[in-house]
Amino acid sequence: MFDSLATRLGATFDKLTRHGSLTEGDVSTAMREVRVALLEADVALPVVKQFIDEAKAEALGAEVLKSVTPGQQVIKIVNDHMVKMLGGAGSVAINLAAEPPAAILMVGLQGSGKTTTSAKLAKLLKEKEKKRALLASLDTSRPAAMEQLAVLGQQVGIDTLPIVDGEQPVAIAKRAMKTGRQQGYDIVILDTAGRLHADAELMDEVVAVRKATNPVETLLVADALTGQDAVNVATQFKKRVEISGIILTRVDGDGRGGAALSMRAVTGCPIKVIGVGEKLDALEPFHPERIASRILGMGDVVSLVEKAQETIDEKEAENLAKKVKKGGFDLNDLSSQLNQMRRMGGMDGLLGMLPGVGKIKRQMAEAQVDEKSIDRMQAIISSMTGDERSNPKRLNGSRKRRIATGSGTSIQDVNRLLKQFKQMNVMMKRVGKLGEKGLMRAGMPGMIPPR
Repeated sequence: MFDSLATRLGATFDKLTRHGSLTEGDVSTAMREVRVALLEADVALPVVKQFIDEAKAEALGAEVLKSVTPGQQVIKIVNDHMVKMLGGAGSVAINLAAEPPAAILMVGLQGSGKTTTSAKLAKLLKEKEKKRALLASLDTSRPAAMEQLAVLGQQVGIDTLPIVDGEQPVAIAKRAMKTGRQQGYDIVILDTAGRLHADAELMDEVVAVRKATNPVETLLVADALTGQDAVNVATQFKKRVEISGIILTRVDGDGRGGAALSMRAVTGCPIKVIGVGEKLDALEPFHPERIASRILGMGDVVSLVEKAQETIDEKEAENLAKKVKKGGFDLNDLSSQLNQMRRMGGMDGLLGMLPGVGKIKRQMAEAQVDEKSIDRMQAIISSMTGDERSNPKRLNGSRKRRIATGSGTSIQDVNRLLKQFKQMNVMMKRVGKLGEKGLMRAGMPGMIPPR
């Protein structure tokens, strides 16, 4: 998400920081480019206008232009105003401050990912907040919608309300709340029906369910790929249903990201959670300051560390550190590291959190290192015997041919992997001499081979 915007802004800020001092003309030119970048990213025009007016007024202040690092000061001002536009510092958590069971009403258009997001949210609240949730489908119009939620509930280990044929949405909602009270659930997530547009019938139905259940949260599930349409839909739902927050889905698939930047400013409702992939654990809290930092190429080290803490096996990491220290890093360890990268969101997910991401991505592209190259590497390693992975020096011509055939790659690909592994081993030995802290600082050296 935000790739095109980050690229445009990165180029603009590179020009700014190359100047030792700035004139008003320099700042005005930069702000014009920021304006164009935001509009191209599909940010709503009124939001862009307010953003530029406020940021430009502050950036043209005497204390900025006369400072020692005016370029960096302007970038900080843009960053601060972007955080403000996205909702201010800190994430806004899902409100669970209600007598159990707390009802969470999920609303939105058809195809926005509402049903899948309901299951993802239940899983997130179960794992992060230790809440026992009940899923209930109120979608009586879409074929197999109720069955879909039941299947998703099984996949994430969340109970779903039994289906009763012919029961209407308000009656289902009341039964869900009664079941929640009787069986000791903390949360009841109500998945309402979507429509192709925000029509009166849908709104009346949602309003009736809302009155019957008195939800602590009414969350609009909006698809980031719909751009400005998502903003219009949010405005309509806000008027009729009094939404309390927004969940933005398919964030990983939108290179522009203007919907996210506009929604908070236009509706006044916070974006609480974002969907960052198809997997059922790909849902995370929305942090305005972290997103702004990613957009401006400053990275998101806090989220990176959090992901690492969630996915890294400490014992495995300690064993790897000891092996590196002794110079015993082998292809089994490389495979383990590649799997670790996948668990943390893959190449794109990790790069999006690193400072200077634009330059890193260009290096990766030039070196032809991408998700497919990672797949190739894993396929090659998987085609080796355990002995070959532990002793790569045993790989002669005939073994390489067998491995290439088994992995659907070429001998050149096998040789390239072994060359990269050799380079990594050299780097690992150097890092190992620095101790475990040095290893942690270096990460996976040698992933970008020389051209």
